[in-house]
Amino acid sequence: MQIVVMGVGNILLTDEGIGVRAAEYLMKHYDYPDNVTILDGGTMGMELLGHIVDIDLLIVLDAVASDKPAGTVVSMEGDEIPRFFASKLSPHQVGIADVLAAADLVAKSPKRILLFGVVPENLELSTELTPTVAEKLPIIVNNVIDTLQQQGIELQKTNA
Repeated sequence: MQIVVMGVGNILLTDEGIGVRAAEYLMKHYDYPDNVTILDGGTMGMELLGHIVDIDLLIVLDAVASDKPAGTVVSMEGDEIPRFFASKLSPHQVGIADVLAAADLVAKSPKRILLFGVVPENLELSTELTPTVAEKLPIIVNNVIDTLQQQGIELQKTNA
């Protein structure tokens, strides 16, 4: 089973960087088997296509546009995800929607797609998450760890 955990977002826009920050945390604090890739997808857009074709599970970590209160943790699966990207939070989401559509077009979409995200409080220029969103980082990380464990993957903590 091939799994990609992909944090996306713009780390220069405060809470827009939650997905990347979660991926960075996972990369720094855990070791993974060869069939699991943790990826800082940032704002790469179509460049991500090669990372998601013909995989079994794609877990996307991101800031989520929603009418729910800032700091709300959101989980989505399957068909809900492309609809989510229809209401953009920032320009990088157009790239993710395009990547998923391109993978579908060539019939090489991930077999399963999950999204774990947080509703942002602030999207102004800053490299720091707001406290409201930063306190949700452990929840996003634990969602990923739990999902991987459900797939039979046991993670090893690093000494970092």
